[in-house]
Amino acid sequence: MAGSGLFAEIIDGDVFKYYADGEWKKSSSGKSVAIVNPTTRKTQYKVQACTQEEVNKAMEIAKAAQKQWSKTPLWKRAELLHKAAALLKEHKALIAECLVKEIAKPAKDAVTEVVRSGDLVSYCAEEGVRILGEGKFLVSDSFPGNERTKYCLTSKIPLGVILAIPPFNYPVNLAVSKIAPALIAGNSLVLKPPTQGAVAALHMVHCFHLAGFPKGLISCITGKGSEIGDFLTMHPGVNCISFTGGDTGIAISKKAGMVPLQMELGGKDACIVLEDADIDLVAANIIKRSGQRCTAVKVVLAMESIADALVEKVKAKVAKLTVGPPEDDCDITPVVTESSANFIEGLVMDAKKKGATFCQEYKREGNLIWPLLLDNVRPNMRIAWEEPFGPVLPVIRISSVEEGIHHCNASNFGLQVAVSSQGTSTKQLLISDAMETGTVQINSAPARGPDHFPFQGLKDSGIGSQGITNSINMMTKVKTTVINLPTPSYTMG
Repeated sequence: MAGSGLFAEIIDGDVFKYYADGEWKKSSSGKSVAIVNPTTRKTQYKVQACTQEEVNKAMEIAKAAQKQWSKTPLWKRAELLHKAAALLKEHKALIAECLVKEIAKPAKDAVTEVVRSGDLVSYCAEEGVRILGEGKFLVSDSFPGNERTKYCLTSKIPLGVILAIPPFNYPVNLAVSKIAPALIAGNSLVLKPPTQGAVAALHMVHCFHLAGFPKGLISCITGKGSEIGDFLTMHPGVNCISFTGGDTGIAISKKAGMVPLQMELGGKDACIVLEDADIDLVAANIIKRSGQRCTAVKVVLAMESIADALVEKVKAKVAKLTVGPPEDDCDITPVVTESSANFIEGLVMDAKKKGATFCQEYKREGNLIWPLLLDNVRPNMRIAWEEPFGPVLPVIRISSVEEGIHHCNASNFGLQVAVSSQGTSTKQLLISDAMETGTVQINSAPARGPDHFPFQGLKDSGIGSQGITNSINMMTKVKTTVINLPTPSYTMG
């Protein structure tokens, strides 16, 4: 049960505390924020509604803690991260239970997220020791006109205080993907979890607390985005922002000022299916990668010659999907909020009005929407361009690969695209080169991971690149020390 056993100190009555200065605290506001269970549509948990003054205090403490943490040996930072990873895995069932109740993640997927998060933290500890343990040595006479009178030593140093804002759909994994790189690089961190997913994130943070990280190094501030969101992202104490979510990130980027940004803002990930594709494989990948994730297949662009066969195979697989509560490990579970369900329904009704072919009857109960395949979708329909973030998949029939490429590149998104073709690698690479997306998947579905792979979006899909190594590097800056010699120095002999 959430907030029990080793986690009892993170809750007061029926309200979960926030974390700052190494302690679990109640907000001076006396207010709380309700977290609604997507399945029951009733309040499941409550978290503290933190104030701007509490944000100020957390930032002040984080700045001081970072100065000391940056002097901690790399091996010691890694050791504490390994402890946190082990604790995450040890308490995977409890954290997964929160994910089930907060975001309706199927039970088996919830456990997988927590275990994956522990693996990410451990990998990050090892990778950080490797890449931060190396520097560069440069000599001046490699540049024309110079003698060897200067030695340049370069190293990576921390940025300072990192503000981490993960999304509701992976509130644990996409939190640790920011926390672990920040900490191994010598930064401190302030975490603002999503409302839906906040309690899972608080349990995750407690694992870092139990691992023995110094006081003040990690804070977890809960509350309403309308009250502390802009205050956090525009705070002068923030030295870097790592954000995963929707178009809120665009607004953040315009307000953040001169701080490094790492942002993944969603996508309209397409699956382009050519005549020589393995249709069975494509259908399996489409079904596997659907729903509330940034890298779900959001639109299928199928060559007319194989579209009928593909649609029939996908329809057959859709019929076998189980629909219901996440506790039952159903394939399709409720979307996260009623407003999300209403948005999806708006896309569906627009497609119906404009003549899309419904391969199943549209069905909705509360936040639960049954899987729906829409054939003969045209570019004038909203579903062709907007991200539904739910179990609705449009199929657009195309007459050439160039038409598919044009549709993808015309989108304001540019996260990932999948290309299904059994053709030559040369053909696949030529298509990949033409795509304006951060990643092109050949003969698979869009996917984030493994977690050490680079992950990035172009256009409105993001800024910068994620992945363990890239995250460590972007949360550091280069410092150089130049030794000036009185006379040129060359190897003796």
